Amino acid sequence: MDTVVDSIGQVRARIDALRARMCAHGVSTWIALSSDPHLSEYLPAHWQSRQWLTGFSGSAGTLVLTEEFAGVWVDSRYWVEAQAQLAGTGIETVRASSALGTALFDWLAGNVANGSDVGVDGTCLGLSVARSLEAALQKRSARLRTDLDLPNEIWPSRPPLPDAPVVERRRALESLDRSEKLTKVREQMASIGAQWHWISSLDDIAWLLNLRGADVPYNPVFLAHVLIGPADVQLFIAPGKVAAPLRDTLRSDGVQIQDYSRAAAALGALAPGGALLLDPRRVTLAMAQSVPPGVRIIEQVNPTILLKSRKSESELANVRLTMEQDGAALCDFFVWLEQALARRERITELTIDEQLTAQRARRAGFVSLSFGTIAAFNANGAAPHYSATAASHAVICEATACGDGLLLIDSGGQYETGTTDITRVIAIGQVQAEQRRDFTLVLKAMIQLSRAQFPRGTRSPMLDALARAPIWAAGIDYGHGTGHGVGYFLNVHEGPQSISPHLSPDPPTAMEAGMITSNEPGIYRPGCWGVRIENLLATVPAATGEFGEFLKFETLTLCPIDTRCIDRSLLRDDELAWLNDYHAMVHERLSPWLSGAALDWLQRATRPL
Repeated sequence: MDTVVDSIGQVRARIDALRARMCAHGVSTWIALSSDPHLSEYLPAHWQSRQWLTGFSGSAGTLVLTEEFAGVWVDSRYWVEAQAQLAGTGIETVRASSALGTALFDWLAGNVANGSDVGVDGTCLGLSVARSLEAALQKRSARLRTDLDLPNEIWPSRPPLPDAPVVERRRALESLDRSEKLTKVREQMASIGAQWHWISSLDDIAWLLNLRGADVPYNPVFLAHVLIGPADVQLFIAPGKVAAPLRDTLRSDGVQIQDYSRAAAALGALAPGGALLLDPRRVTLAMAQSVPPGVRIIEQVNPTILLKSRKSESELANVRLTMEQDGAALCDFFVWLEQALARRERITELTIDEQLTAQRARRAGFVSLSFGTIAAFNANGAAPHYSATAASHAVICEATACGDGLLLIDSGGQYETGTTDITRVIAIGQVQAEQRRDFTLVLKAMIQLSRAQFPRGTRSPMLDALARAPIWAAGIDYGHGTGHGVGYFLNVHEGPQSISPHLSPDPPTAMEAGMITSNEPGIYRPGCWGVRIENLLATVPAATGEFGEFLKFETLTLCPIDTRCIDRSLLRDDELAWLNDYHAMVHERLSPWLSGAALDWLQRATRPL
């Protein structure tokens, strides 16, 4: 039987079943989030209810279901993908051109039935989002119900919680030990009068305790909550995930292991009269509601957010070595690709993913990919978060002929010494003049941000326009942000900085030395092609004078940019000089790791223009 029809039938049946449960509970509208109790970006299968209900696999998107309507709100990264995956299901793709939450709240305020009940799982609803949602519903005198998990009532084979073991980081790889990190957090707690601090965000917990896990795809984190007190720390984690020797080590640092299921009860047991620090953007409504009325809540950004974003000199040194390993793996991959194309081997987007992953796996310290590889040929590159599948993918080359155009590859690796994220666009066969123009405009944008110098404390969203300026000048724009923070063998997307027009320029978004941020402008032409070029940048000191401290960027990523895709007439001399200098650095840093055909390829790929 046709698998697509089966999938559509399954989706329709699940939506019908959910509507029946809504009716049974007196709920007129149900909101299915892409979220979990830790407000993670990438979710364990247990909490992927929105994907299970709709068949849409994107990492971001919100389902709204009423008796008459079903729609998934998605931002520009997923417009094309959602449209394709939801076709025929009866679920509408709602394209949010503004911030995803704002677009959704505006719709609810205009469409929810007056005086009705709107349901959402409160254990997966962020506290700050809940407040905005309640404000929108008040315009319709609607009530928000957060005590239900309706998908669980119709999900007979719901995956269990992951149970991967937790491991300790080698001390040599961390600039601060566990007790030093706890001391820094407690100092910030004391400065605002907080006796306790609650953390649910998984990367913050992993960083703070110098632990890593494998509960979430692509991110080396584990399911847990943490309660920091004046003298002890309670780590709420599933039984069996922490081996006895590590449990003893943690106990010696004042960290007590508690059952994961006891987290909310521990908050409820806090003594009245004290103060609790929590981050409303990183804690759920259900957890916040567990805090007793007599405990004063102090709402601020988790101290760990900024602390872990500022990598130390020793950590940056490890990241630079990681970039050499990752860059060498990419060179080996591009040699394979060049030779396979010459031999007219069958190459698909899936083949690209397999070969690139295999090359990374051969490199020292490799643990896993840092996200699902995006290998997108021609029109598929127009979907920023495209994902090839066995049922739907493009063929790049086969015995009879190879294609012509642009191959976009966005990929990354998790190494013990750092996290990588890189995008390159490769010429396959003949490249059109219009494709070269788009590629060169994106390159100009990437160079412009790479060369930026700015006062310390500049809010990261303010830098976004620097990259867009060359693209805007051509009357073009792109829907996603230009850059995101990157962790140190942690989440490939981390805060507080984000070079994006969709982020409010609040004080925590200020750029500081030691931050690692992506630089990835793009141009996307639906049905034709997509271009995105991405390097990772480290924020480093630039100068100090009468106007204060200034920062600049150091390019960390080491991989040639395909000069076959460049329209030389569009590059200024200073931009060409930047590109040649970058390629000279790439050649110098990667040459010691390569030999034979890979070294020959590197020499050709980094030849000055």
